[in-house]
Amino acid sequence: MPTPETDLDDFRSAVQEWCRQHVPAGWRKAQTGVPDEEYIAFQQWWFAQLREAGYAVPHWPARWGGGMPLAQQAVLYQELAAHDAPRLVLAFVAIHHAAATLLEAGTEEQRARHLPAILDGEIWAQGFSEPEAGSDLASLRTTARPDGDRYIVTGQKLWASGAAYADWCLLLARTDPAARKRDGISYFLLDMRTPGIDVRPIQNAVGESHFCEIFLNDVAVPAANLVGAENTGWRVAQATLGAERGLTMLELAERLGNAGFRWLVEACERLGLLTDSLTADRLAGFETELTGLRALCRNLVERHESGRAGPADASIVKLYYSELLQRMTGFGAEITGLPAHALLHKPASSGWESGAWMLDYIGSWEWTIPGGTSEIQRNIIAERGLGLPREASA
Repeated sequence: MPTPETDLDDFRSAVQEWCRQHVPAGWRKAQTGVPDEEYIAFQQWWFAQLREAGYAVPHWPARWGGGMPLAQQAVLYQELAAHDAPRLVLAFVAIHHAAATLLEAGTEEQRARHLPAILDGEIWAQGFSEPEAGSDLASLRTTARPDGDRYIVTGQKLWASGAAYADWCLLLARTDPAARKRDGISYFLLDMRTPGIDVRPIQNAVGESHFCEIFLNDVAVPAANLVGAENTGWRVAQATLGAERGLTMLELAERLGNAGFRWLVEACERLGLLTDSLTADRLAGFETELTGLRALCRNLVERHESGRAGPADASIVKLYYSELLQRMTGFGAEITGLPAHALLHKPASSGWESGAWMLDYIGSWEWTIPGGTSEIQRNIIAERGLGLPREASA
């Protein structure tokens, strides 16, 4: 009789064979420095390949095309990383943030409209941060004024990844200016083709423009696109995005622990540094930390699925991953020297550990700042996780 272990071995063999047949050879070189049109086409093609195999949204419920057991999800991400498969960068917000929001707080009509569309390639962005509401997100000033069966939205969003390509956007806006700042926010699904929306890409430090500003000038949003009750948007955002973060981290931890660490070791070997005791000590330290990260991510997802996740668990994982990513890519930039500093482009469909170490290191700051800085995460861990007194407000 097959055991769970043999079933898992069979699944691993099936994923390995699929990767050998479907992961495109030379995709990193082909995706380096490409125009937006080629990047989008490649990402949509790769998403379709994964969807056909049942590997695109394994974390979704079975009803919507997922239902893969957690142990198999871990194996899937391990093998995709081991075979250097492209990442679903363009679909990231859709399959994680948007899906988690809809499954947790959306109506049945909203789920039926958008979840199948996401599987067909619908692209999403996230409209949360603003020029003066980043880490202090509850200070957002974008307003949504009720007007019959719709809301009129006016304001500005910042650091919206992929907004230039997005069909839809997860939007937080203030619907009750008189309420406490966290109590007067509502959560909307915004059709990016609506009149009054102006999207402007922002070029970052490595020359990429996946971050965008979104300007909203009297944009009409149907009341049917409200997620949850009016003025409960803060709770919707915290519940859904905190929950999904653990699921995204399961994949990212495997990417960093497999391909990222392997390339770091290969770089040291190429430079003749593996016999250096200081280098060996650094690598051993990273390997130990990566083992802890993988276990932490797996534990978080298991606790979430069983309803035992703590209020600070997602912050712990985010803090651990982002700072480890920064240390590892910084070490890669340190040992590879000037040749790594001269690289101007990295593969468009790679993760944060592409092997272009200086670009990866600069990009790693995207993890320690957006989504709540490391300082904010430590406050959450202290206050919500450990029950320490709240930090005094100004």
